Amino acid sequence: MASIHEDTHIGDVKLTIRSLERSLAFYRDVIGFQVLQKTDRQAQLTADGKRALLILEENPSAVVLPERSVAGLYHFAILLPNRKELGMALARLIEHGIAIGHGDHAVSEALYLSDPDGNGIEIYADRPRSTWQRDREGNYVMTTTAVDIEGLLKEAGDERKTILPNGTTIGHIHLHVSDLNEAKTFYTDVLGFDIVGNYTGMSALFVSAGGYHHHIGLNIWAGKNAPPKPTNASGLDEYKVVLPHQEELGRVADRVKRAGYLIEETENSFRVKDPVSGAHIVFVI
Repeated sequence: MASIHEDTHIGDVKLTIRSLERSLAFYRDVIGFQVLQKTDRQAQLTADGKRALLILEENPSAVVLPERSVAGLYHFAILLPNRKELGMALARLIEHGIAIGHGDHAVSEALYLSDPDGNGIEIYADRPRSTWQRDREGNYVMTTTAVDIEGLLKEAGDERKTILPNGTTIGHIHLHVSDLNEAKTFYTDVLGFDIVGNYTGMSALFVSAGGYHHHIGLNIWAGKNAPPKPTNASGLDEYKVVLPHQEELGRVADRVKRAGYLIEETENSFRVKDPVSGAHIVFVI
């Protein structure tokens, strides 16, 4: 079974939100995105002014569901290029009075928060890959200890920014799923991601391409057999997986079709519904 190409990474994330005006104020002023394109009901947000990282789709009647009640988004993760930028992002969150959780995961340092519709967000910076360690089973050793908040703020110093830096990406996405075994089959056997963290004690599975600590996190913390997000609820609609070339796009599409999944194909992309989270994945080049 061939692995998905090592240069695969996560592209933009599309969310349904209740109020575009409210969400724009949050994602622009608090998080630091810039508006790339905007219509009455949709906005594309960017860090570098060129490519969208987050797409917001307004549905004024969208229902905001209780936390951990359905399969779907746990959080999407904004990866910053270095620790100093994470320190400046932390300072910006504090200045806006945002409630923050945090975790030092050994491979990275992360801040956790929610948007006005309850969508989970992680903002993080990786430690050098040379410092990442694996256990005897090949799983990355990841911890959840307290982040050195004072150290992060000291790293930022007196410098402040109102926008995310160039080099910001969507580093990974973490999903509530209905069944971990089915998630493993779909994401590894069908799509070709590699297991980098089989954390059975935590009821979580981390998969990636090219040895990254995880591009996709999968958990059953909303409960085994959690129902999918209703279509009239806020939350994750789709996310993109970016492949390096047409040949790899064709290989992955063939595997998905052979496994019996229905896909919507265009010349340079295909779309498939994730059977365990209910979200759609769009593979692009």
